[in-house]
Amino acid sequence: MEAQENLESILQERVVVGKHNKHVFSNNKKSIGIYTKSMKKAIKTIGNHLKERNTPFTGATISSIKKKIDTIYLENNKEGKSLDYVLEELKDIYLNDCIHFHDPKYIAHLNCPILTPTLVAEAFVSSLNSSMDTYDQSTGATFIELKLVEWTIEKLGYPKNADGIFTSGGTQSNMMGLLLARDHYIKKHFDIDPKMDGLPPEASKFRVLCSEVSHFSLKKNLSLLGLGQNAVVPVAVDADFKMNTNALKKVIQQQKDLGNIPIAVVGTAGTTDFGSIDPLGEIAAIADENELWFHVDAAYGGGLLISNAHKYKLDGIELSDSVTIDYHKTFYQPVSSSGFFMRNKSFIDYIKYHADYLNSKEQEDEGIPNMVKKSIQTTRRFDALKLWFTLRMIGTEGLSSYMEKAMENAQFTAELLQNRDDFEIIHNPEISAIVFRYTPFKENGASFCALNSYIRKAIFNEGKAIITSTKVYNEVFLKFTLLNPLTTPKDIEEIIDLIVHHGQEYSLKN
Repeated sequence: MEAQENLESILQERVVVGKHNKHVFSNNKKSIGIYTKSMKKAIKTIGNHLKERNTPFTGATISSIKKKIDTIYLENNKEGKSLDYVLEELKDIYLNDCIHFHDPKYIAHLNCPILTPTLVAEAFVSSLNSSMDTYDQSTGATFIELKLVEWTIEKLGYPKNADGIFTSGGTQSNMMGLLLARDHYIKKHFDIDPKMDGLPPEASKFRVLCSEVSHFSLKKNLSLLGLGQNAVVPVAVDADFKMNTNALKKVIQQQKDLGNIPIAVVGTAGTTDFGSIDPLGEIAAIADENELWFHVDAAYGGGLLISNAHKYKLDGIELSDSVTIDYHKTFYQPVSSSGFFMRNKSFIDYIKYHADYLNSKEQEDEGIPNMVKKSIQTTRRFDALKLWFTLRMIGTEGLSSYMEKAMENAQFTAELLQNRDDFEIIHNPEISAIVFRYTPFKENGASFCALNSYIRKAIFNEGKAIITSTKVYNEVFLKFTLLNPLTTPKDIEEIIDLIVHHGQEYSLKN
């Protein structure tokens, strides 16, 4: 009797396992049928959702969204839910209240609307799941990525001996630039291999110079690299929030006088708040004179490389030792799609590692492409395919037109605000970010921080538009980051009307 029950239990488990096997993506007819049917349902759900929502947000509260997800119990689900059930559930816990970056009135952070060709590419990226670490996991994908690396290198004006790799984002790319800067300096000045022996005692004196409005990832990465956040030395900016090169020269000398060791300078081509572009050519000359590594963070401004009208703004980038570019910003790619580039492929030696089971030296000697040696990731998505589809279907001229339209919108906004008495704009946008604040009254010593903070929150909670805020010299300012080519002057005017409405509302309450 007991044996019979055990047999029935085993058979039942096999039935359950067999039932779940249908979810394993395979090349059999049944699996392809399930995949096709499932994807159609998903696409229909997304399409219906986009038709039903015409605002970037619903205004749902944090507590209401969290409560919906907290009530879901992930265990005790042996049979699994149907796709229809999960899609309906997803509407309630995510879709209904998700942020729409593609909405023309989403103008907050550096989140771009994405292009339809990239969504087609994503289907191949996720469905075939190529891993870019070795050729025998990626084959043609390797050469597609290499082709796009070569294309970007050409746009950068780097020499033929340059190289690059796709990364997860600007923070990772900046980390790679700082890693190469650190180890390049150690190789030149110390009899030590940091990959094997770690850092010399003098590393505590290493310093990296950047503008006072550069990206936070520089501090974060220097902490991770063992140099500490205090290794970042900020350099004053001018009235346009660009690095002041006279100040840079002084800071370099000051650090030397203090007994510290400047090893690198980072120029920013598109600061997060202002979109300001440092004078890259001047910085390159100063870096060369002081034998410093020159890294350029062009995560935001990299898209100007393909604009005939604006690429001159990046003059000097070709003189850098390394560059960060985020394709998922001004190239309109879905997250994640970023790149790191170095002007000399020999710099790869500071990163590469050979594993016999992965990328043996023998394979490299045979001429087999070795992508993992120049990446700090091992398993890596085929994100390059999205950019490939974009260039093949839209081309560089079409792609650059989106950014150029966003920049036109930024200039329109700047002129609009400059001609009003109730707004203060503190810079002229160089790319597509505008920092300003609502100042309806002019009293000596008046602070507008509480007023503008209220406006930002009220607009978000209302959901009709999304803007953001920042602090400039400890004062709260509002910020537009215009990336959507479908945003119109009318959209911008309506958002400014919302700012005024909520500003007046705040004044009545207070």
